[in-house]
Amino acid sequence: MKQIRWGFIGRGPAMNITEGTSVVALMSRDAEEARSLAKQQGVPTWYTDPQALIDDPQVNAVYIAAPTACHVTYAIMAMRAGKPVCMDAPLAGSYEDCARINHVAQEMHVPCYVMYYRRYLPYFQKVKELVNQQRIGRIKNVHVRLAAGEGDFYGQAAQQFDLLQEFFGVITHAEGYSASADSVAACFKFENGIIGSASWCFTAHESAREDRIEIIGDEGLICFSVFHQEPVRLHLSEGTQEFDIHHPDNLMAPIIRIVTETLQGRGDAQCTSLSATPTNWVLDKILGRF
Repeated sequence: MKQIRWGFIGRGPAMNITEGTSVVALMSRDAEEARSLAKQQGVPTWYTDPQALIDDPQVNAVYIAAPTACHVTYAIMAMRAGKPVCMDAPLAGSYEDCARINHVAQEMHVPCYVMYYRRYLPYFQKVKELVNQQRIGRIKNVHVRLAAGEGDFYGQAAQQFDLLQEFFGVITHAEGYSASADSVAACFKFENGIIGSASWCFTAHESAREDRIEIIGDEGLICFSVFHQEPVRLHLSEGTQEFDIHHPDNLMAPIIRIVTETLQGRGDAQCTSLSATPTNWVLDKILGRF
């Protein structure tokens, strides 16, 4: 596949920032919105029916930017048509739906990618580098704290757990407690034995707001944020070192590039639906869904 011609279900990122890609169609259930989006983005064709977009012969890859609950339906529709899929994170609204997506991807031999773009940003790659270099010695504990004035657990915790599993491997045990939909706490354990804990509050007073992950080792501490641009901090006995690494102007540019190159047969994108599924398993375990 030399030229990737995307059809967007919903409002997606600027995929044409990478050579060899273009957006040729988009879809919204609302005809006026679809027409307006197409005009704003210079997209030649618009639809109100997702199947019509998927069946468009000009479309050879589908990007899903619809609500998470719709991911499973649209992804399966596109893959049944033999068209590669890329979608906003998280992969689906439940672990069960992730399994359905993976089953069809394997059955149809069609790739499915999830835009966990933080994996590819230099800021988070620096954290992974510090961990891999054992700068804080042996990792003992991980702690996540997110207190915000808005947001939702499933969407935001997914971003945090995807990164943590990128650093430490799959989480094999997780338990959670919730007082309400906007206040959740959890404990978890990675396959390598590292344990962790977390708390989220999405109705926090501004005085309590915090976005912080701590990686605790027997020789130091690494601190970083996921949703705000705080420096990565390395605390050692000899002092503290800061890494002020700025995100690129287009946060999704690195992941778009590697997915595009992979579809063109010259890359190896690891952000597959299979790699994204363990995150949904953790979220569902914390919420007590199984």
